[in-house]
Amino acid sequence: MAEITAGAVMALREKTGLPMMECKKALQECGGNTEQAVEWLRKQGIKTQSMRADRETSCGRLAVYTDPAKGVGTIIEFKCESPPVAGSPDFKDLCNDIAKTLALGPGAATPADLMAQKSQAHPGKTLAELKDDLFNRMREVFELSRIKRIDAPCGGYAHHDGSKAAIVEISGNTSAANAAEVAKDIAMHVVALAPQAVRKEDLDPAVVEKEREILSEAARKEGKPENIIAKMIEGRLRNFFSQCVLLEQPFVKDDKQTVGQLAKSAGLEVKSVENWKLGG
Repeated sequence: MAEITAGAVMALREKTGLPMMECKKALQECGGNTEQAVEWLRKQGIKTQSMRADRETSCGRLAVYTDPAKGVGTIIEFKCESPPVAGSPDFKDLCNDIAKTLALGPGAATPADLMAQKSQAHPGKTLAELKDDLFNRMREVFELSRIKRIDAPCGGYAHHDGSKAAIVEISGNTSAANAAEVAKDIAMHVVALAPQAVRKEDLDPAVVEKEREILSEAARKEGKPENIIAKMIEGRLRNFFSQCVLLEQPFVKDDKQTVGQLAKSAGLEVKSVENWKLGG
């Protein structure tokens, strides 16, 4: 059997990030061959993953990648078992890599399809291989649970803890210098205030009618005459729309203008929104 030196063990540890004893065992199993030891460790990790597959993945992060110039936006949900792992730099990096690969690669119909693709950050490996490497270092089960790609100019924003994120599809003057910044600001607003619809027409008519009935009844109880109630209700509905419709809401960073006015001033139109919460 080849002698396993401390230097060889240390070199394998630096390459894989795994504990010294596991690296030593791998080298012993592979006759001191480092490349074979890396593969041996990867296979051992896959076996361990299969035994832990039923563990609950209730933590994780959302990540976005957008590029208005390239006309693409993506949002993904990548889950793990514990908050410390979800907040680790390696986990964050892999989340961002997955979102970028979904955006700049050929696209994917399912999370499994995406994980089989080569990473944008590490072209020599697939995302699944990077996930296996991360499992070997952290010993937690990971799951890519949701993916979404919009093939159109988008802006995106993810909350600092990865618990909430949004991408906003835009059209119009998307090549303007401030288009990306405005679109990102709108996505941030969506994350902060969670509008129910982009525009008034997108709201469920039954919801609007119910609100109209509630406001009408309240006006009658105030003793308002029927001939002015209709006019009053339209005014009060504007307040309702300003609470739940994106384009009617006061912009969170400048409440002197609505989100619709912000978009219009930048020559943009908001087409659609994806607003996610972790686990939702």
